[in-house]
Amino acid sequence: MTEKVIIAGFGGQGVLFLGRLLAQAAMHEGKNVTFFPSYGPEVRGGRANCAVIISSGAIFSPMVTQPDALLAMSQISWDHFAPRMRPGGLAVVNASMVVLRGSAPAVRVVEVRASEIATDLGDIRVANMVILGAYVRARNLVPLPALVEHLRAALGARKADLLDLNRRAIEKGAEAAQP
Repeated sequence: MTEKVIIAGFGGQGVLFLGRLLAQAAMHEGKNVTFFPSYGPEVRGGRANCAVIISSGAIFSPMVTQPDALLAMSQISWDHFAPRMRPGGLAVVNASMVVLRGSAPAVRVVEVRASEIATDLGDIRVANMVILGAYVRARNLVPLPALVEHLRAALGARKADLLDLNRRAIEKGAEAAQP
């Protein structure tokens, strides 16, 4: 089993945090993992993305040219990465910001109004956790309770007050991804 994932959006959306959290949680579940971040010089507002590979076997390169899954937080990310997807793959998109247009191979698309859900929870900044919850539910690579435990560690003591909000965002994303 190997899952090649591109997580993409713009700086400030928590794309790299999402990717790092997914990678750490999968690693702690006994998988081999690579995490390869990429972002422009603008940091906030510029394009940001990362590649995560999760595998039960050896990983020979951290590069992802044809992802099995795409988590698209913004329109520019969808437009850029969707045409590269492996046919039969999975796209989880922030339907609050992404209009499905352009050419993409035949993929399963899970549309989640992540920005709206996050705003309803009280903080737009947890839209990334909504998308993560939807992806984890759709793929079942990491159990949700284990993901929340890794979130606790990732936030640390300094941001422990954000744990409940982020946990609820993950749960809402998982609910939104149910067929």
